[in-house]
Amino acid sequence: MTDTALDDTLLTLLRSVDTPTVCNAIEVAQGKRGFDAFTRGTMLCSDPDGGAIVGYAVTAKIAAVEPPTEAPDVIRARRMTYYKAMSEGPNPSVAVVEDLDYPHAIGAYWGEVNTTIHKGFGMSGALTNGVMRDLGDMASGFPVLAGSVGPSHGFVHVKEIGTLVSIFGLNVAQGDLIHADRHGAVVIPMDVLGGLADAIQKMQETETLVLGPARAPGFDFETFERAWIAFEKSRT
Repeated sequence: MTDTALDDTLLTLLRSVDTPTVCNAIEVAQGKRGFDAFTRGTMLCSDPDGGAIVGYAVTAKIAAVEPPTEAPDVIRARRMTYYKAMSEGPNPSVAVVEDLDYPHAIGAYWGEVNTTIHKGFGMSGALTNGVMRDLGDMASGFPVLAGSVGPSHGFVHVKEIGTLVSIFGLNVAQGDLIHADRHGAVVIPMDVLGGLADAIQKMQETETLVLGPARAPGFDFETFERAWIAFEKSRT
């Protein structure tokens, strides 16, 4: 479910920062350590310099190692239902697609055709534990964060739409707010949205207390110690 706190100003801010920044800022907004709604392991990004993927999740599950056992008309109807769901997602939206064959996924669902279709629907990008291909020919401005790269689509077919999915240890429900980039992905808790912009600003300001001196000429341990004390005081 969407939240009116994600206004254009906050959306622009979230698109301008990386996912580690958001991950840290969530803890600042919550006032504690231990936020754990993020992916584990190393994922691959189709456009590492393309900026963050931000939007509400439209979820689905696919499989590709084995051919479907259902009737062709059933498979086709479900695929069309899938595309309809993606086209009618909230704005902004992210396709979050679990490959049920993981960690042995072989079906490159995300390539030139599907990135172009989903971008045409107005979506912000895709998050998957599955496979991508057509590197260099994928739709520009539509980053894909995937589990692997491969050449074949296998027997790829849609299994479920709108259900809870799991991507590299991150559980994502339909409508969850996603922030993702080349570092991985997080689900932003809806109850922190109102304070997230201030948390990002506070975190960036406190980090400057250390980063500024560390980047200046003459930086040494004594300078670091003073800067670190100021940094720790700013966080209390």
